[in-house]
This record gives sequence, C-alpha cells and structure tokens, in this order.
Amino acid sequence: MSSIDIRQLEEIVERAVKRALAEARSEEMKAVAEALKALAEYVKTGFQVVNKRLDAHEKALESLTKEVAELKVTVAEIKASVTELKASVAELKVAVGSLGRRWGRDLELTVLEIYKHALEERGIEPGRVEKFVYIDDGRYYRPGARIEVDVYIHDGKTYLLEVKSRAELEDVEWFYEKAQIVEKILGRKADKLIIVAVNIDREALERAEKLGIDAIYGAVIE
Repeated sequence: MSSIDIRQLEEIVERAVKRALAEARSEEMKAVAEALKALAEYVKTGFQVVNKRLDAHEKALESLTKEVAELKVTVAEIKASVTELKASVAELKVAVGSLGRRWGRDLELTVLEIYKHALEERGIEPGRVEKFVYIDDGRYYRPGARIEVDVYIHDGKTYLLEVKSRAELEDVEWFYEKAQIVEKILGRKADKLIIVAVNIDREALERAEKLGIDAIYGAVIE
C-alpha cells in the first residue's frame, strides 16, 4: 500500500499560489491567494494524518496475517495430537480389556480400527473383516475343536487374519497351523496371512517373518 504523494501536491499548490500572487491586482486577490495557501497547508496536514493511519493499519494487518498463519499451524498440531491421543486411548482400552479377560469381538474390531490405515494399504477394509468359526468333527483337526479366524474375501482374494492384544510365539505357531486347516475347510489357498497385534514379542515377530506371515503391530516386546 503506497502513501499519498504529498510532495507532488505541495509543488502544484505552491506554483498556483505564486502565480496568483504575481497576477494579483487587488487586496481581494491577494487574500484569495493567501487563503488558498492556508487551505493547502490544511490539506497537507490532513494527508499526513491519513498516511500515518494507513501505515498503522498496514502494520496491524501484517501482524494479524502472521498471527492467523501461526494459529493455523497450532490448530494443525493440536489435531495431530488429538489423533495420536485417540490411538493411545484405543490401545489402552485393548490392553485393559485383555488383562481383564474380556477379550472379545468388540476389542478385535477396535484393534482393526487402530491399524485401519496399515490394513487399507494391504487392500483390506477393516469393516468387512468377518469372523469365521468352525467346530471340527474330526475331519480336519480334532473332534469338537473350535477353529476360529478372521477372514476377508474381496475380488477373488482371501486374507486370513489373527487379531491379538499381545502376540506371542505360540500365537504365531497356532495361527499358521490354523490357517492351513481353514484353507482345507474353505477349499482355497489364502493369498495372505496377517497377524495384527498391539504388542508382539520379538521372537514371535521373527517367527512370523520366517513363516511368511505379515505382521502389523504397535510395539515389539523384547
């Protein structure tokens, strides 16, 4: 924003006053010229005040713009913190639920939701993961054995998932064995085996890698 050019206006008025005084032939004309000069001084003072106010408003606007930009950054940081806090609360809910021996489908769904992004990257919609339960009559495993696993079928592909609050070595071993049984029951080969856990033991993670099981987890317990 540029200031009003007072110097240029002053030069114009000064030339006009000098011309009027030079050509004045009466006291009335001289009085008019003096009045014109006084008016020019008054206008000049007014312009100076206006310019100062414009400069002050411009500085205030720049300061406000900077504060708004900083506020946007702060809001974005708060949103990120809230997202992280929600994930932490969800993980805490899962941990408390498992410690209280109340592990069930609701907590499994919570874990799937926590790692929703990682699952979607693998082509899995957490909301469409279904629980598969089969009571064996001895045909595939042992009579009366309950075979339970999460299944996601989409576009002709089959994914078998095991959801745990904490995945230990025996969980990985049993999931691998159980997946082979489920494949026989379904009559189709699973395209991918995935274990999803809030925490996973180091030896369980290493075993999963050797067995070709994809692990999604929050933390590794040494």
